[in-house]
Amino acid sequence: MFGLGDKDKEKQDKKETVFDLEQDLESPAQRREVQQRIQARMLQIKNLLRSGLDKSEFNDFGHLLHGYAALLKVVARFGAKS
Repeated sequence: MFGLGDKDKEKQDKKETVFDLEQDLESPAQRREVQQRIQARMLQIKNLLRSGLDKSEFNDFGHLLHGYAALLKVVARFGAKS
């Protein structure tokens, strides 16, 4: 009552959300596979950017490339953390 309840019980009720990617990254073999897929997609995007696109597509693919680079960093950090 009035916020004086059992806080330990509330902490136990809250479960940590585990994403599918986190489960995949637990295994070193799957982590390498995910990294290889990300690197392959980054290479495809780089090739598209080199081939010459109009300005709007160039910007869109540039943003996508930055997103994949950030994802690759997160995957690498997850591997170092585990």
